[in-house]
Amino acid sequence: RTAVLDEDAMDLEEPIVEPVQKKTFSLMRDENEEREAYGADMIRPGKKITGEEDLVSDRYLASLVANETTRTRRCLAVVGHLHTGKTSLVDLFIEQTKVPSLKGFGINGPRAALESHRGGGPRTTDTLQSEQDRQMSIKSCPITLCLPDTRGKTFALTLIDCPGHTNFHDESVASLRVADGAALVVDAIEGIMLHTEMLLRQIISEGLPLVLVINKVDRLILELKLPPDDMYHKLRHVIDSVNALVSHQSNGRYPKLSPDRGNVIFASSMHGYAFSLESFATQYLDQLDFDVEEKEDAFGSFKTHGGLGRNLTPEAFAKRLWGNAYLDPKSQTFQRKSSDCAPDPLTGMSPKRTFVQFVLEPMYKMYTLCVGEAEKDVEKAFRSLGVLLGKEQLRASARPLMRAAFRKYFGPSTGFVDTVVHHMPSPAVAAKGKVARCYSGPLSSRTVTSMIKCDSHGPLVIHVAKLYAELDGQSFSAFGRIYSGTVKPGDRVKVLGEAYTPDDDEDMAFATVSSVWIPRGRSRTEVMMARAGNWVLLGGVDSDIVKTATIVGAGSSNFGGDDGDGEIHIFSPLKFPQAGGESTMKLAVEPLNPAELPKMVEGLRRVSKSYPMSTTRVEESGEHVLFGTGELYLDCVMHDLRNVYSDIEVKVADPVVGFRETVVETSSVKCFSETANKRNKLTFIAEPLDDGLAEKLEDGKVNLNWDNRKLGRFFQTKYDWDLLSSRSVWAFGSSPTHGTNILMDDTLPGEVDKAMLRSCKPSIVQGFQWATREGPLCEEPVRSTKLKILDVALADKAIHRGGGQIIPTARKTVHSALLTATPRLMEPWYRLQIQCPGEIVNAIQPVLTKRRGHTVQDKPIPGSPLYSVKAFLPVLDSFGFETDLRTFTQGQAMVHSVFDHWAIVPGDPLDKSIVLHPLEPSPPQCLARDFLVKTRRRKGLSDDVSLSKFFDEGMRAQLMQIPAEGDVGSNQLT
Repeated sequence: RTAVLDEDAMDLEEPIVEPVQKKTFSLMRDENEEREAYGADMIRPGKKITGEEDLVSDRYLASLVANETTRTRRCLAVVGHLHTGKTSLVDLFIEQTKVPSLKGFGINGPRAALESHRGGGPRTTDTLQSEQDRQMSIKSCPITLCLPDTRGKTFALTLIDCPGHTNFHDESVASLRVADGAALVVDAIEGIMLHTEMLLRQIISEGLPLVLVINKVDRLILELKLPPDDMYHKLRHVIDSVNALVSHQSNGRYPKLSPDRGNVIFASSMHGYAFSLESFATQYLDQLDFDVEEKEDAFGSFKTHGGLGRNLTPEAFAKRLWGNAYLDPKSQTFQRKSSDCAPDPLTGMSPKRTFVQFVLEPMYKMYTLCVGEAEKDVEKAFRSLGVLLGKEQLRASARPLMRAAFRKYFGPSTGFVDTVVHHMPSPAVAAKGKVARCYSGPLSSRTVTSMIKCDSHGPLVIHVAKLYAELDGQSFSAFGRIYSGTVKPGDRVKVLGEAYTPDDDEDMAFATVSSVWIPRGRSRTEVMMARAGNWVLLGGVDSDIVKTATIVGAGSSNFGGDDGDGEIHIFSPLKFPQAGGESTMKLAVEPLNPAELPKMVEGLRRVSKSYPMSTTRVEESGEHVLFGTGELYLDCVMHDLRNVYSDIEVKVADPVVGFRETVVETSSVKCFSETANKRNKLTFIAEPLDDGLAEKLEDGKVNLNWDNRKLGRFFQTKYDWDLLSSRSVWAFGSSPTHGTNILMDDTLPGEVDKAMLRSCKPSIVQGFQWATREGPLCEEPVRSTKLKILDVALADKAIHRGGGQIIPTARKTVHSALLTATPRLMEPWYRLQIQCPGEIVNAIQPVLTKRRGHTVQDKPIPGSPLYSVKAFLPVLDSFGFETDLRTFTQGQAMVHSVFDHWAIVPGDPLDKSIVLHPLEPSPPQCLARDFLVKTRRRKGLSDDVSLSKFFDEGMRAQLMQIPAEGDVGSNQLT
């Protein structure tokens, strides 16, 4: 025998056994490695893993989750504009759950007093490496902390740290959907910004309680160097601006935000403090001890110890610390006017407001000491305030010294916990409102009753609003709120998708819960069970979840409950009305190696799970298109697609935008079409919708399930429709519930057999929705059109008027009606907010004009040297705009953008007389034709719209007789 040895084709550098490649996209701790290192205990002390000892053990936290009462639990979303200090604020609260460092700087050390771009602060809730590299949050991150209030009672707070960039508004929407309240963080200098407005509207639409956190108050002292009186007016202006916006958006339904009401927090996360007036008053009064005396002032009576003493309650003192309140130095009573007070015996001047006297002036003195005084003077002055600092702290530079001093002066941020507990409901109290707003089914079923009561012994119902990638980049953990029942590992559950209804259970799957975790930021605490009223991460249920889901028990639920088969509905899918409702920027992708297409498709599916507003679509040409909200959003999506979810190299085309098709006039002729068997004939016309109606339809403010009277009254009163038209609305398209096009039955009973027409209604509606989903110009969705059925001729036998005959004919007739109604293209526009110094406001206009944009308002930000410029810009011309503007202004301008509206593109897209020159920008009146041709080429279609494809011979003959000007005429037939 002859032995034949194959040649070794492997390179010398290539290992025979490939090493295990570990992905490094996440900073989450690997639980498998921890089990190997620390044992297989389910619940481990935090100090074993992190080297930091928790004040509250994981075992105690797990016992809170297993407790039936929900009074000690709260969940709130920490939301705000970009770089308002949300993540560092959460870091401040995390620091209070750890055993203090011996050096006195806190567990994060002196570097916590530095900005993030200088390496300051751990940013614990930025759990992705890309978030650390970009120095901004991209994903929301839930973390459960045990924090004490001022009385020392511990509460389990689940904080959801949300991104501040407008592109990632969808993360905030998902967090607000499951939270019971919101903490709105506002920069003390910037005030209300673009994303702040969007978040306020979203919070009000969700009906959530609101707490205001004014962060970075140190900037008013150290950067703007405002005097104390001016700082008070600046803070008051910020609060008044938020109140005005809240009152306008809620029609006065929301309570006023005011420090003396306890729903406003003043904070500096960099310098380690966050206090309410009540927590400040408590701390201030604890330092005083005088003889008791009864006093009465302009605010009422109070007991005092020879001045401000212990029997003046913190609540009473807090109410006197804001607004027009002055302390009379002679009588030691509070007055509403400074003229009613005696002058200060030392300075001879009228007393200042109590907020300035008791809060701001001591803060100013402390900052002054830290910045400019000698070490001995600093130690002596702080010792008189009860602030004892070590030598290492006193010798530190100014910023670490400030943080150490203020952390000692203000102590733990118990005022934030007091505010959250007092102004935000417990899960059991909040459940009724949450279910009424988010649940899509009737509110009278037994399951809903169990959800409203937050019954842990009832049927299991969990609302999953967000998926977080696991360390392998292949699977996800589902973050949700338990409304009813109890969940534990090993439970068999039903996963109900967004398309599930009791009548159609196709979007339903069975799964087994593999793990239940309490979210802890970069770690998770595994528990053996979690009851209703908790927010948990679930493992093993993600394979059938696309965006959101409703999880119910399969068969008999835990602890003897019933799962309510036959009556369960889903929680409504997420909507994004403040961000335009949809993503408009799109990117075509394909793998560098065609053989890796299945990997890329699976990666796109995972990307769609991870980003709430991202969608994917496959064109008829086979092109894979990815939709996102902006350049940064798509950049993060592509990073995750390449490095996290598919591990392949992906090619991308130049980014473009999605278009819409519409009409601006009524159809010039009655458009008709016959079915293939020549036995049925449909006649339609198209006309534009009333102004503003498309937006109301898109927001879901009109429901076809209303009775005829209510539906008719809506169109009659709002848009002056006649009674017959208002009651003859058949369907919306392309979405059956949120479509922006209307199909109407305008036939007369004397001319058409209504019973026969109603039998064909489902087929006609399906053809109409197909036609509006892919319009005739470039197969883009149709928007803001009204299609009227004028006449129908139907076959006598039902077999001759089936769906196979009617559906394509209805689509063809709708397209022909659109083409004869002066069709136009629509493009998306961004609303911009540009923040810049006042001297460069005029320099911004040329940069916008070059890209077809325009400014609508520029105004100064009160109390700061900055201006806020509002502008509009086409999304198609926004690519690279932010980079151009920063370069042009030498980095002085900051741009924030969000999709605002659709606008008609100037020009006629069907005008063949327009000559397009390659590599040259088209003039304004040629843009519509330019966009049409390029979009059709990209989709693999012919350059021109083949009108003969949409018209029967009879229609073509009729069109030949119509002058071509302004209508679809003979010269446009191909």
